[in-house]
Amino acid sequence: MKRSLPDPARQFLTFLEKQRNYSAHTITSYADDLGQFHEFLCRHFETDTVDPGRVDHLTIRLFLGDLMERGMEKRSAARKLAAVKSYFKYLLREGRIDKNPALNVAAPRLPRRLPTVLDEQSVERMIGLPDPSTFNGARDRAILDLLYGTGMRLSELLHIRLKDVSLTRETVKVTGKGSKERILPYGAKAKESIRTYLAARERLLAGRRDPPPELLLSARGHALDPKGVYRIVRKYMEAVTEAAKKSPHVLRHTFATHLLNRGADLRAVKELLGHESLSTTQLYTHVTVERLKRIYHQAHPRA
Repeated sequence: MKRSLPDPARQFLTFLEKQRNYSAHTITSYADDLGQFHEFLCRHFETDTVDPGRVDHLTIRLFLGDLMERGMEKRSAARKLAAVKSYFKYLLREGRIDKNPALNVAAPRLPRRLPTVLDEQSVERMIGLPDPSTFNGARDRAILDLLYGTGMRLSELLHIRLKDVSLTRETVKVTGKGSKERILPYGAKAKESIRTYLAARERLLAGRRDPPPELLLSARGHALDPKGVYRIVRKYMEAVTEAAKKSPHVLRHTFATHLLNRGADLRAVKELLGHESLSTTQLYTHVTVERLKRIYHQAHPRA
């Protein structure tokens, strides 16, 4: 029988939701990871409840070893370790433990996996597919233009309110991880897509006394959910690429890569993406280097 999470773990998940503004999908992943960790602790200590203060770094390494023995891939095990690390960091900050046992536990070494990226021609074809004369088409084009034109995350897109968008300044305010707000610019093509959608949105809600504050709505006038946006993005990506990954995050990867390909400063891209560390943004430099290598080997006579 699956044990329920202990109170500190549930409080941690509430903290991630309320204070850190994590998405429902991320919260569910953390809950699964911590649930698996809790099950391991109960088996290891042969008890139904385990005080977090009893856990040391060797226990956490045993947990990792247990995952690997059960055939879990290194990437999945590393993700679970990241959840455990975040949990103990929270417990230390809240004064529930005296030291962080997960601090120096190393994650399994992972092979570098470059993100999926669309080429510029594919992006142009994709954004041109929705029919802006219909409500759904106008909305879908605005979604694609916002994701590719700003590099925002899916969770940030869904939380945009009507008042966060400025057509005169060509900017949109988003709320990212840790409830940090940032102002993102968008271009002339995205502006036209947004303007067309706003007109369609206004017609849809005409006469409604309590219009929803969210920018992006369904044809019935309700706020979109993550699955809805996934379906929309996947639908149009399937028409232009055979890549295995077809998600809103691919457009975020594509945004960053195209900026760097055209000479954008790495630190500026970091700020646009809302990354806390420059090392996270540097992943995209590897994408551009790989592209240059392909061009070199195709074009240089001595390659």
